[in-house]
Amino acid sequence: MRTVHEVSALTGVSVRALHHYDRIGLLKPAAVSEAGYRLYDEASLERLQLILLFRELQFPLKDIRGILESPSFDRNKALEQQIGLLRLRREHLDNLILLAQGILLRGVNHLTFDAFDMTKIDAYVAEAKKSWGDTPAYREYEQRREGRGRNEELALGEGLMDLLAGFAELKGGPADAPEAQETVARLQAYITAHFYTCTPEILRGLGALYGGGGRFTENIDARGGEGTAAFAAKAIEAYCDGVQG
Repeated sequence: MRTVHEVSALTGVSVRALHHYDRIGLLKPAAVSEAGYRLYDEASLERLQLILLFRELQFPLKDIRGILESPSFDRNKALEQQIGLLRLRREHLDNLILLAQGILLRGVNHLTFDAFDMTKIDAYVAEAKKSWGDTPAYREYEQRREGRGRNEELALGEGLMDLLAGFAELKGGPADAPEAQETVARLQAYITAHFYTCTPEILRGLGALYGGGGRFTENIDARGGEGTAAFAAKAIEAYCDGVQG
């Protein structure tokens, strides 16, 4: 058995997130000690691994619980998808390493950006996610998207990035400051108005995505400066804690 702090250290999932998973019934501890500490066994860790896989596929926590508890859930299929995604990411990293080595040896005399192409990974994630069934939020997004032109889509995306970049001016202060919380509220309202109904649960998942590294974090930090995405994630988490109690 492992304590919640040991599981957090092992997996990189915060203690607060593990507590939240317990509250919503997504990941219950195997037992609780006499002192009231949550304890997790190997089965718990296996379920957490699957939860993290579906988080990589950008599913809201509510939908992940439904998938894992469905009688038709196929564990082997999920693991095969995880292996496939990891292989694609390894290939992507290998290409970046080769590019960097080439620049080191020869200098930048041949401009190429192929190594930065995430198309295959994005397509794989989209296909894997589709195989588990569309979420209500995704269906709503698709319905709203119909009839919108590319320029309108780009403008809405820019508006979203502008809102996220707004956290840059606030990141020197506390994440639960009124100004930061008002910015989160505007972000939630914007997503609801233009993309899909952004519930506190979905918003919390987006916050984790923004601050979790990868393209989302890089894009937000590129617009607002280093640390903007991490601060936005903390502000969103504080906001959702307040809304959800």
